[in-house]
Amino acid sequence: MVKADIIEKVNERTGLSKKECSSIVESVFGIMKDTLEAGEEVKLSGFGVFKVKSKNERMGRNPHTGEQLTLAPRRILTWKASMVLKQTINKI
Repeated sequence: MVKADIIEKVNERTGLSKKECSSIVESVFGIMKDTLEAGEEVKLSGFGVFKVKSKNERMGRNPHTGEQLTLAPRRILTWKASMVLKQTINKI
């Protein structure tokens, strides 16, 4: 499923115009991006939690050449599914 499919589903379920649905979906994703960029977590009840974690600088290795190199510190996005979603997927 891609963003256009999400917009289509919102349109089918709400009866709003596609332009309005597109605006809503874009707004929700924009808010989520801004919140994560600020380092805050996004909790969606019944779905899961998105978090930004920091990784420190560390030593790594090029698997092709075996050369040692330093990996720069970075921020990564993680997601953990809620128990409700896991149960729904597994029909428990």
